Amino acid sequence: MGRTRDDSVESIPDDEREALLTIAHGAVVTSGGVSGQRLLMTTVEVVLARGLGPAAYGVYALAWRITQLLVKLVTFGSVPALQRFLPSYEDDPRRRAAVAGLAYLTTLTFGIAIAAAVWLSAPRLNDLTVARPSFVPTMRAFGVLVVLLGVITVGSAIFRAVGSARGEVLFNKLLRPAVRLVGATVALAAGYSVVGVAGAIVVATGLLALVVVPVAARVTGVVPSPRGMRTEARRFYNHAAPVAMSSLGKVFQNRIDVLLVGALLTAVAAGVYNAVLVLVAIAWIPLLSFNQLLPPVASELYADGRTQTLNAVYSSVTRLIVTTVVPILAVLVVYGRELLGVFGPGYVEGYLPLVVYLGGVSVGSAVGATGWLLMMTDHQYARMLLDWLLATLNVGLTYAFVLRFGLVGAALGTSLAIAIQNGIQVLLLRRFERLWPFDRTFLTPMAAGVVALAIMWVIRLAVPGLAAVGVGAVSGIAAYVGALRVIGVDPRDRLVVRELTERYTADLTQLLRR
Repeated sequence: MGRTRDDSVESIPDDEREALLTIAHGAVVTSGGVSGQRLLMTTVEVVLARGLGPAAYGVYALAWRITQLLVKLVTFGSVPALQRFLPSYEDDPRRRAAVAGLAYLTTLTFGIAIAAAVWLSAPRLNDLTVARPSFVPTMRAFGVLVVLLGVITVGSAIFRAVGSARGEVLFNKLLRPAVRLVGATVALAAGYSVVGVAGAIVVATGLLALVVVPVAARVTGVVPSPRGMRTEARRFYNHAAPVAMSSLGKVFQNRIDVLLVGALLTAVAAGVYNAVLVLVAIAWIPLLSFNQLLPPVASELYADGRTQTLNAVYSSVTRLIVTTVVPILAVLVVYGRELLGVFGPGYVEGYLPLVVYLGGVSVGSAVGATGWLLMMTDHQYARMLLDWLLATLNVGLTYAFVLRFGLVGAALGTSLAIAIQNGIQVLLLRRFERLWPFDRTFLTPMAAGVVALAIMWVIRLAVPGLAAVGVGAVSGIAAYVGALRVIGVDPRDRLVVRELTERYTADLTQLLRR
């Protein structure tokens, strides 16, 4: 006799089951936090787009996007280093304290250097891009913001490295955009324009940075200390330095579009492109959510030599990412014009760049955590070389694309860069560690996605305006879930759904009884 559906679920090895449920639980917590983050971020951008007007908002948008690029560099690879070493030093508090101390010290050092560079280069950057007087003080204020966001990022990464998704989600996903929303709203209500908004955001973020360090130390028990930093420095920077260089390469590979839009197009175009990126960020939620606790889990499995279990977990998590992202992509493709229209009528011209950009998102999500797995399996130098190789290629291509196609060219260059890098990274993982996630079960969410897309498109034709978004999204997702049930899903996916449903139902029942 063949195995029943319950038998197939129960046959999953215990270590794989534990790893899957740990990552999935982190994904649920993170997805809620990231969804809240995206909602807050979108609210901030809508408030500013309508409150500042197209030209002033374009100044803010360019300065903010440059700030986001610099935040990726300010920790100098400290975040992946924390994910790599804190789980390994679980039984050695002194080494944990030294690693945390190195992360904070490194971030502050590079943050101050970046802030100084921003202060000096802001006038020249203004001449090369939007050429508006308000850009210089706005960019200088955001240079200080880079330091503060770096400190918050490291504090949040400590939560994540010890397996606490809630702490990282609270500070990095929710409170960061929340304080930005509060600061921006207060400044606009007081009658300030873009410079005042930037100053208010810096003040609000500074208060959060003062809170995150002691709270992270108290809750996680990882208290940063200078003792032992010299001993740990070599191993720490051997991991962090190539990751930092990879991050710098990725700026030129995946974010050169932001700089080129500001330099080659107009401030209004920069504002439209920023609205596109706000919607694109929603599509990254599944990948970010499942990647929340995958790095420390992967690091532990790899350190223990359980490569076969790591590959099984990688495959299951990647399939779950694909299953989750498909309906989101369908909603954005079908209703992108209506969603961009929320920012204002002029932002609808960003629809085609949005669709092109989503092509890269679909590839990046389909291969899963390739970048993290290369770092967690000690192949950070290979990733660094790949990042810089593709960065060099992408700068030239995106420059030509922007000149030829405008905003669509910016999205095309970045989308191609994302697709090419992730494709090569998944091949490197197969070559170095024999990790390969794909099998025929990945066809199930793709087939269900076609059903959802068709339903949403029909509703868009029948229902006018924003109402189509709500009706179409609900109907399309319902059709998607129904199609998955009819086609059938992998036993590991059923395990995740069953276990998490039971867990959260029990938690909710206990909460209601109190």
